[in-house]
Amino acid sequence: MTTTAPDGAPAAAPIIDDPRRQRAVLWAVCLALMAVVASVSGLNVAQPQLAATFDASQGEVLWIINTYTLTLAALLLPLGGAGDRLGRKPVLLAGLAFFGVANVAAALAPTSETMLGARLLSGIGAAMIMPVTLSVITASFPDRDRSRAIGLWTAVAGGGGILGMFLSALLVDLASWRWLFALPTVLTLLSAVIGLLAVPNSRQPAPGRFDLPGALTSVVAAVGLTYALHEAPTLGWGDPVILVTLAVAVLATAAFIARELRAPSPLLDVRRFRARGLSSGTTLLLVLFGVQGGIALVLYPFFQVVLGWSGLLATLGLMPMALLMMVASALAPWLAGRVGTRAAMVLGLIIATGGLALMASLVSVSGGYLSVLPGLVAMGLGAGLAMTPSTEAITSSLPREQQGVASALNDLTRELGAALGIALLGGLLVAGYQRAISSRLDGVPADLAAAAREGIANAAAASRHAGSHAEQVLTAAQEAFVLGWQQAIWVAAAGMAALVVLVALRGPTGGPTGTGGADRQEG
Repeated sequence: MTTTAPDGAPAAAPIIDDPRRQRAVLWAVCLALMAVVASVSGLNVAQPQLAATFDASQGEVLWIINTYTLTLAALLLPLGGAGDRLGRKPVLLAGLAFFGVANVAAALAPTSETMLGARLLSGIGAAMIMPVTLSVITASFPDRDRSRAIGLWTAVAGGGGILGMFLSALLVDLASWRWLFALPTVLTLLSAVIGLLAVPNSRQPAPGRFDLPGALTSVVAAVGLTYALHEAPTLGWGDPVILVTLAVAVLATAAFIARELRAPSPLLDVRRFRARGLSSGTTLLLVLFGVQGGIALVLYPFFQVVLGWSGLLATLGLMPMALLMMVASALAPWLAGRVGTRAAMVLGLIIATGGLALMASLVSVSGGYLSVLPGLVAMGLGAGLAMTPSTEAITSSLPREQQGVASALNDLTRELGAALGIALLGGLLVAGYQRAISSRLDGVPADLAAAAREGIANAAAASRHAGSHAEQVLTAAQEAFVLGWQQAIWVAAAGMAALVVLVALRGPTGGPTGTGGADRQEG
């Protein structure tokens, strides 16, 4: 197995030419990535079991789940930069060690405090792993192979969360919530073994000291934004905690930008956002993952309450979108190689926008799952085609010595986008539901009507004790939910349509990917 160094590149950053070693590296990074993304949503399916095991409140359970996401989002940029400086292989292996130990500790946790600590440690490990998995590819694969490798990475990043949720739901139903941590632990061990043997120890010497002020302000900004977006649907956007957190996040973001504009060796040179590839790629992923997060949010109550499905069956219902997304992500480099990066991004977005329009226009109580399946299929196909060239546009817009930061920016955009979509589309769904249900509850006793207005799950529970009003309450809730669903998805479709126009006008201007397609020019 041989490697070569590109012209002018240090020997510490080898290019892998051997196909067998390339495959081994892909196995190592994709297994590690799957472990990380599966853990983001895995515990969502075990909330009742966690509450019962630890005698925990709903708030404590949510902290157990969200501590991982907050820690991951907060540390992506600084640890991505650390990987560039310290060496990607040692940072990857250290992250896998943190992550593996944390998952074992979580599986054996006797108290909620121990579980919180384990989830915090998991988040630190995940933030070390996730940016490195992509930067290893972008820094060590030759141009001719990089697009295909990024496509496979994107397939795992895009569909791995839903696949992980399905496996988690299966384990909860068949065994115990503690077995949820078996999958990431096994994936971590496999990745560590393969990575120890195959992943190159690439490192890019960087001038100047590590940008500690930039790292600290990025942590405060990421934590503030992520926390506010996660909690706003529950607490309300006018809650003082949300307002203060958002204010702190905005101030930290401003301080981060000001620091990066003046720093001699910035963590992230924000001037590079003038490059079309970086600006359009990050915007696309932010909106696309926001829409996906919102879709998952509104689909689960539709499957479980409107259609009466179990949690496992509801997760299975999302698999067509996830599987098509994974397949399309792997095929996207082939498409971009023929029509160009920007055309591939626009085509994927048009198909995804059509999928949203199909879901919004066809969904109905009587139509059941078949009324949303065409939209899910189109959404999965379009998202997969758009994500891979967007990811390559981001990584190609930053120099080789900053690939860890580029990868972290790509990952952070996905995390914030999902949180933003859940907050915004969830809020639209709730508002539309509450408006639509009021006129459908004439004659229903006040206490039952009040319960039904709180949400479709509350309405379903109230209908079981509503006597002669049971059918009216349940039907009203189902119809109101569908109307709220349509409102939220039409707004998402409008946002995606605007994104199509933006990318068509401001997308990467180069040719096919793998040949300089993701431009480095300022536009």
